[in-house]
Amino acid sequence: MTHSSYSEENNKAFSILGESIIETTVALKLLKLDVDLSSKDISDRIAEISKVETSCAVDGMRLGLQNVVRVSSNTDSSTSSIVCGAFRSIFAAIALDTGKSDDAGDVFLAVHGGAGGLFSV
Repeated sequence: MTHSSYSEENNKAFSILGESIIETTVALKLLKLDVDLSSKDISDRIAEISKVETSCAVDGMRLGLQNVVRVSSNTDSSTSSIVCGAFRSIFAAIALDTGKSDDAGDVFLAVHGGAGGLFSV
């Protein structure tokens, strides 16, 4: 996994796709639990789960991604934004490998704590 500080060939596009997969997965799961949930409630919950400094980076650190992402020598690989980008990239890679974003969403739910993880950060 490569950060943009290390090389122009990096995982930024994967991070963008992974973020979209996470957001879609969360919205679908929330609506399955309560179809009458307001768009504001869904947006707020997605924002909470996607927070770089808390949820996203915490999940990434728990997986040890700070130890595998390549960064330049003057960049700290344990920075929240770097760990979060790496975390998001994983789900893009899964979706591309399997050809199914649902597979990536299922892995996200398993890593983040399933349906219960949707309500705790």
